[in-house]
Amino acid sequence: MSGLRERKKERTRQAISEAAIALFLEHGFDQVSVADVAAAAEVSKPTLFSYFPTKEDLVVHRFADHQEQAADVVRTRPAGEPVLDALLRDFLTGLDRRDPVTGLNDHPAVLAFTALVYGTPSLAARVGEYVARAERTLADALDQDPGLPRPRDLTAPLLAAQVTATQRVLALHNWQRIRDGGRTADDLYAEAADDATRAFGLLAHGYGPSPGPGAGPG
Repeated sequence: MSGLRERKKERTRQAISEAAIALFLEHGFDQVSVADVAAAAEVSKPTLFSYFPTKEDLVVHRFADHQEQAADVVRTRPAGEPVLDALLRDFLTGLDRRDPVTGLNDHPAVLAFTALVYGTPSLAARVGEYVARAERTLADALDQDPGLPRPRDLTAPLLAAQVTATQRVLALHNWQRIRDGGRTADDLYAEAADDATRAFGLLAHGYGPSPGPGAGPG
């Protein structure tokens, strides 16, 4: 029975979010009230807030699914695989499957959703909170990794911040090229993969002379 209740709660949560995003896309985030969303989803305001603590969470809760992703990659990577190699591999896998979190997705609904988020200051700020949590969980995972250079209490948060920023910049760059350049995700894929490899290579080798063509993070 508990499994059935959880599935029902998840369906309700999804229905509320979908109703909210549809209204926000049509009318604008600031022009739609929480009461409007509750009415469209056919729930009470207290019920809505039991699923989503803030109005912004109606939209950006999707980013919560990725808060542990980088940390999980670090913890579960094969023995001997360098951290940056593992994180690059995960990002390239996301590009390959056109994961919206990589920015390489040209579905109109995804493009509109991303424009809504980054075009609304309060939503962008809320996303920043999710990104900060992802950075902290990655730093914790790195701090527990025996292969990380000492002092880990400084190296771990520095590397986590750099990786998180790199992923964010790559994703926004991909999204902007699709939005502004009219390119398809398929057309942009090889370039986006090269950009990711180069970006993680810079993290590994620094911003001095290039280590040579085809060199990955190492």
